[in-house]
Amino acid sequence: MLRRWGHQLPWSLLLAVALIGALGWLGVDRGEQIAGGSGRLARQQAGWLVLGGVTVWGACLLSYRRMARWAYPVFGFTLLLLTIVYAFPPINGAHRWIRMAGMSLQPSEFAKIAFVLSLARYAIYREHFHGVVGLLTPLALALAPLLLILREPDLGTSLVFLPVLVAMLFAAGARLVDLGALALCGLLVAPLLWSQMSVEQRSRVSSLFEQTGPGQKPSPDGYQLHQAKQLLALGGITGTRLRDDTLDGIGGYHLPEAHTDFIFTCIGERFGWAGLGAILASYAILISSGLQVAERTDDPFGRLVAVGISSLFAVEALINTGMTVGLLPVTGLSLPLVSYGGSGLLAHALGIGLVVNIALRSGRDVGPHPWREKRAWREKRTPPYPALTTYRRGRGVIRRSIA
Repeated sequence: MLRRWGHQLPWSLLLAVALIGALGWLGVDRGEQIAGGSGRLARQQAGWLVLGGVTVWGACLLSYRRMARWAYPVFGFTLLLLTIVYAFPPINGAHRWIRMAGMSLQPSEFAKIAFVLSLARYAIYREHFHGVVGLLTPLALALAPLLLILREPDLGTSLVFLPVLVAMLFAAGARLVDLGALALCGLLVAPLLWSQMSVEQRSRVSSLFEQTGPGQKPSPDGYQLHQAKQLLALGGITGTRLRDDTLDGIGGYHLPEAHTDFIFTCIGERFGWAGLGAILASYAILISSGLQVAERTDDPFGRLVAVGISSLFAVEALINTGMTVGLLPVTGLSLPLVSYGGSGLLAHALGIGLVVNIALRSGRDVGPHPWREKRAWREKRTPPYPALTTYRRGRGVIRRSIA
């Protein structure tokens, strides 16, 4: 079994994840140094990274096909958790966490994975989303967690669902005309989303068009972005580590939430362009490897899950890095596998584990005896992909396979 897994593991994806996690730990440590911390956050992040590795390994043990039958209940449970958060006192004015026994859980992070699983379960049959009317149910699946998360308030996480929805529907075979109509519906819903945004969230969007230049005093809403650009400028091309700069002269570079939302800035300040390039290249390898896993599997559910997880990482990385350099509004979205936080790291580790799980079982249903014939019956419904005619559900058609 170990030898078979060694040949089928997506090593490029795992190496990219390892590099992202290592750079993230260095960024958390640097952000804590700038804030004058004692190293507690870096030690906690190291523990979360170890637990994340265990999560990736654990997600590979059980076949992902069994998770398909639990996709809807898990999604409903996460929606329940997104309503329970209001029963707990807010932290920094936001109802995002469930705190019990000295520990906190952020349900919105796991809601993203549950959404991918439920949408993949729904979209494996093409007739479910044929035409514009058929796309309303997937849109409702996205809007349910989106609106609950937006009310917390958490603008950054809520922005992730719609792009992932479009990517997965496109991979499932939805027509471009129908997706264009869905995008038009999204534009019509935009005023509703704007009305649900808090005053602080609206100010973050408006501050994007009021950025300050060098030497100018930033507005209160643009202070965080101004400090982030100042810190990036301090790092320059080579970074302060290669120049052996100390912390004595950077007291004026205070950056709120440097170890979470603006962790990309801390890496750029410490390691310069090389650090930023390593992060972006690692994400590119991770996303492309995930899409390759989706291409190689002959199971529609597995393909859609791999596409959904890959697009999730792509959207989150794009939004976070874009807001750090002032190209997108400051939304408060963390950088996956890099920013400090246990819930986000474990949720994304679970997503990576699902992709690895799909790579290890790319359409093969092999029993204890590889040469024994297994029976499965051909699904009578139209498969979502013309090429994926080998999709099975239940029992029936003889299929022989060996690893």
